[in-house]
Amino acid sequence: QVQLVESGGDLVQPGGSLRLSCAASGSIFSINAMGWYRQPPGKEREFVATITSGGPTNYADSVKGRFTISRDTAKNTVYLQMNSLNREDTAVYYCNADVTLTSRSRTYFWGKGTQVFVSS
Repeated sequence: QVQLVESGGDLVQPGGSLRLSCAASGSIFSINAMGWYRQPPGKEREFVATITSGGPTNYADSVKGRFTISRDTAKNTVYLQMNSLNREDTAVYYCNADVTLTSRSRTYFWGKGTQVFVSS
């Protein structure tokens, strides 16, 4: 199977920046897309951004212009650069990957999450 390990979550002041990372490992034949979701306190998990194997990206309206998703294909790693953070960005951030396994089956995997807390 596949393991996704997120890192980079921290406490940051409003207006600050953070960079999240998510590294995938395991029985990977190819990664079709990787993305980030988040779950604010007391709310449902929501979409943040995705990036496909070909490079196209997609963002939630709430983060457009502030967040940038990027990918290192050779390292099976996805990044989320978060700028101009505000309190509404406080959440557990989860990595997601659409993976074709070495068995050639295709499925989605989730990381365990990394906490981002925006507060003064």
